[in-house]
Amino acid sequence: MAQDFKRYQDSATGVTPVVVHTADSNDTVISIRLANIHASAAIVVAVYVTNGSNYYIIKNAPIPYGSSLELIDGGSKIVLQTGDALTVVSDTASSLDSIVSVVDAVSA
Repeated sequence: MAQDFKRYQDSATGVTPVVVHTADSNDTVISIRLANIHASAAIVVAVYVTNGSNYYIIKNAPIPYGSSLELIDGGSKIVLQTGDALTVVSDTASSLDSIVSVVDAVSA
């Protein structure tokens, strides 16, 4: 069976958490890239999965001005099950771009 790759993104995320992706099946997150788009300052970010509670993938991570952060590398993956919400937030208004790559509907 062919894999169904999806990309989700959000632009200019700030201090209000934003759900980038909500799983509608067993999904596998294969990449999370966060970019600091602030005009002149470092930012601090968090990424977490909400499933009744918040489960942090990363918390209080600094991203220097003009830089990005790759959260999944070296072949690691994160499995999201139906209803899990992947959320991003920054400590600075309109400062974070995020791109998430997912393999949708991975069979159990």
